[in-house]
Amino acid sequence: MRLTSVIQAVDAHACGEPGRVIVGGVLDVPGKTMFEKMKHLEQHGDALRKRMLREPRGYPALCCNVILPPTHPDADAGFVIMEQMEYPGMSGSNTICVATVLLETGMIPMREPVTDLILEAPAGLIRIRAECANSKVQSVTFQNVPAFATHLDAVVEVPQLGTVTVDVAYGGMFFVIADAPTLGFRLTPDEGRDIVRVSEMIKAAAREQLPVVHPLHPAFEGVTIAQLSGPPAALGARLKNVVTVSTGTFDWNRRSTWTGVIDRSPCGTGTCARMATLYARGQLALNQDFRHEGILGTVFTGRLLEETTVGKYRAVVPTITGQAWITGMASYSLDADDPFPEGFTVGDIW
Repeated sequence: MRLTSVIQAVDAHACGEPGRVIVGGVLDVPGKTMFEKMKHLEQHGDALRKRMLREPRGYPALCCNVILPPTHPDADAGFVIMEQMEYPGMSGSNTICVATVLLETGMIPMREPVTDLILEAPAGLIRIRAECANSKVQSVTFQNVPAFATHLDAVVEVPQLGTVTVDVAYGGMFFVIADAPTLGFRLTPDEGRDIVRVSEMIKAAAREQLPVVHPLHPAFEGVTIAQLSGPPAALGARLKNVVTVSTGTFDWNRRSTWTGVIDRSPCGTGTCARMATLYARGQLALNQDFRHEGILGTVFTGRLLEETTVGKYRAVVPTITGQAWITGMASYSLDADDPFPEGFTVGDIW
């Protein structure tokens, strides 16, 4: 066998959402900041993302992270997040997976009962507190970048659906948030295909009709992800949500095309965005637990620490608590004769 490269990775999931973590085979990436490293991968090394996330090594629901040396002196490690259609500046479930892998594999020393560390994401420094016992990470709490609402009760015109009232908020990515019961959803797994179709339609309309740009990081622009929000089923949860992650570009002329996949977790950045909209309406106070349920019945617990500003926007500093579990370790190779060095997608599941 003639191999051109071998990648070592640890697979994990955070409350159901799979997050592969590359721990070997990528020594470093050019860039003075983690954001610059992310852009370098996007512009010059995107074959890595495609190879690891597309078939035959990946599948639509998978996310991937690359552990890199930090550029900030306060950070213990850096990471770049790779998803099916974008390189997000921040992701909650991926952060929980990365912290768990770093500690449980010994890449960063674990201290019981609590390990504090700082990770450098493209969006900024992320402070982590991991509750640990018996060499296992029991929970991960991370302090996210500030979250803020840009639109409340805005309307978008969506073909087939008509007028839809939405919020838009930033929680590490720009989310469009719509009310699930109004759209006829209970947010259960059997509704998955219809949830994806409707969410992608709303996201495409919001991206066209409600342009947004992060005031401090202009490269983070536009609504790239959709969330449906509704009443909870899990005991003690405040709300339930389902986030759809795009796996392709939405085509208005092929409205039945499946172009997304549901986040299996309660979505960390989506929870931050949702808390920002509730805070803006006076419906969530500082230092109050916000238990947010996902489609599998798992729960992330959010909390708003303080108010701040981001450009012209009133913002909040959120934390998210969740747990991840390692599911496997593998070496992924590329044979020199492999006809699909960047993987492939097929319309039956993509």
